[in-house]
Parts: sequence; C-alpha cells; structure tokens
Amino acid sequence: MAERSSMVDTKSAAAAATSDKPMEGGWEVLPKVAGELEVRLSGRWTVATGAQSAAGLASSLPPGTRLISFDTRDLSAWDSVLIDFLCKLESLAEAKKIEVDRSGLPSGAVRLVALARAVPERRGARRDQTRIGRVERLGTGTLEFSRAAADLLAFFGEACIALGRLVTRRARLRRSDLAVAIEDCGPRALPVVALIAFLVGLILSFVGAIQLKQFGAAIYVANLVGIAMAREMGAMMTAILMSGRTGAAFAANIGTMQVNDEISALQTLGISPMEFLVLPRIVALALMMPLLAIFANVVGMAGGLLIAVATLDIAPIAYYHQLSGALSLTDWAIGLTKAAIFGVIVAIVGCWRGMRSARSAAAVGDAATSAVVLGIVLIIAVDAIATVVCNTLGI
Repeated sequence: MAERSSMVDTKSAAAAATSDKPMEGGWEVLPKVAGELEVRLSGRWTVATGAQSAAGLASSLPPGTRLISFDTRDLSAWDSVLIDFLCKLESLAEAKKIEVDRSGLPSGAVRLVALARAVPERRGARRDQTRIGRVERLGTGTLEFSRAAADLLAFFGEACIALGRLVTRRARLRRSDLAVAIEDCGPRALPVVALIAFLVGLILSFVGAIQLKQFGAAIYVANLVGIAMAREMGAMMTAILMSGRTGAAFAANIGTMQVNDEISALQTLGISPMEFLVLPRIVALALMMPLLAIFANVVGMAGGLLIAVATLDIAPIAYYHQLSGALSLTDWAIGLTKAAIFGVIVAIVGCWRGMRSARSAAAVGDAATSAVVLGIVLIIAVDAIATVVCNTLGI
C-alpha cells in the first residue's frame, strides 16, 4: 500500500471511534502514481456536521498534480455540503489546470455536481463587500443624479410632444382609459383629501387662535386660514397626498406592465406607450388636481370655522364675512395654478419611475417608493420657488 502524504483530516478517526456521536466529514490525500492523487472522503458530510474547506485541500496539493480522483467507501452520509465542497474544489482545480475524475463519487453527487457546474454563476449575483471611499461614492452619486435628471428631462420632453399630438388629435388615447384615470384621481380621492384638509385647517386655526387672541385680533384667524389654504396649504397638501396615493400607484402599475412585457408588446404593435399609458394619467391629474384643491380649500376653511366657533366664540356669519373679504380671485388663481402644476409633476414622476423600472418585484417596489419621494421633493421645491416669485412680483 502506498505511503500516505499530505494527510489532512478535520477529526481523527480515533477520536470518532471513541465518541458516541457520528463521525464528522473529513478528507485525506493519498498519492497513486506520478501526478495523480486520490482524495478519500469519510464520515458525514451534512449541514449538521458543518462545511469543509475546499481551499484547504487545494492548497495541500503538491506541484505537478495532473489528476484528482475520489474514494467514497467510508462516506456514510452527504447532502448539499458535499456538493458545495466538490464544486468549489473543481473550480480551484480548473484554475490550476488539474483534471478531476468524478467516477469515484456517488451517482447522485455526480449528477448534482454536473448540474451545478453546467450553469455558470451569474455575474453580479454575489454581494460586493468592497468598501468604497467617500470621494468615489460622491462621484458615483453625482453621475447617477446627472443621468437621472437628464432622463427625467427627456421623458418630460416626450410627454410634451404627446400632449401636442393630443391637441392636434393625432394621439392614440382611448377615452375609456382617460375616464378610468379621472375616476381614480378624482372621486375616489375625495374622502382622504377631505380628512387631511379638514385637519390642516383645524390645526392652522388653532395655532393662529392662540397667538391672535393675545392681541384681541381673534377675528383675523379667518384671514390666516383662508389665505394659507387658498394660496399654499390646499394645493400643496393635496399634491403630497396624491403623490403618495396616485403617483405610487402609477409607478407600480406601469412597472408591473414592464415586468410582464406588456410595454414591449405595445411597442411591437406600433403603439406608443407614452400616448397609450402616460398621457391619460397626466391629463387626468392635471384636470383633477385643481378641483381637488378647491375641495380641500373649502373643507380646510370649514375646519378653521370649527375652532373659531368653539374656542374664540366667533359667529359663523362673522367668520364668513371676514373670510370673503380677505380672499381675492388672485389668491384662488395662484392656488389653482400651483395645483395643476403639481398634478403634472406627480403624474410625470410616477409614470417615469414605472417606465424605467427593472423587471423584478423588488424593482417595482423601489420604483413606487422613489416616485413618492421624488414627487414630494419636487412639489415642495416648486412651491417654494413659486412663493418667492409671487412675493417678488407682489401678487
């Protein structure tokens, strides 16, 4: 019998024989002829006994090894641990240009290893544990932001072209799709818009009442609530609410169509997804947002009336006359213009994130989340810019 060399075993046979526990898996390398080695596998190669290191075996191979074979007569049990060990060993042997003979392995293990080795691992499937420096992260983030901004601007341009085709009656837009989008963006959103607007008006009135009551100017709480709701809060709160409700729904709906290849099917049929899917949603939100803003303004002012009557003893008719005198058509026009712009922003951002979604369930969720976040950020930014412009122009 040939002399043993480079013997490596995780548990000695003597210790396993004196123990009541089943012997854990081990291996040892035995030379056969020049350049050929036999790996003897023994014990239990299961998840319960732990995994073995294929790199340790590969590093113990002497130089000049050309062939590795296996002896599994002492192998008592095995599962995926053995398959993982053999796949890694073959990968390491392939890198060293060493041939592996699977004939000594169990037939089931041979088939599983062949199946695992037949399909190469997808690039990028493993998580990269490499630490990225701050400067590199900053540069990568800046490049990604610039690419996303350029893509969003291009998408907005395509939407404008589609709106132009709609005006000239050349767009492929079904009236039934537009009606469904209007119903979803309008009547179905009334309850939640009413609740939020009522609470916002109530909060504004309560905060204003505490301060104005100190100066004996409690009646001006109607001015505070009316102007704040008409010019700012009504349109902005409605837009933020619609971004979380409708913008996310647009992104998830179109993203799911992307996963199911429905958008590719439309393009194959010669139908523009921009006109067929995006345009009805933009038109619906642009039409419904001003109406929802009017509804939110009225409900918010009603919430302010409740606090004025309950805490300040202001008569409802006095509140109404003060409110009507404080508000002008300019205030209403500014709020409704903002609402229409916010509606377009919510629709474009939601549809853009859905159209750019990757084809997986996780990507659809990410698209819906990013649509809400980006929509809210753009709404607040545009509202701030519009407020500064109106203040500068004196309107």
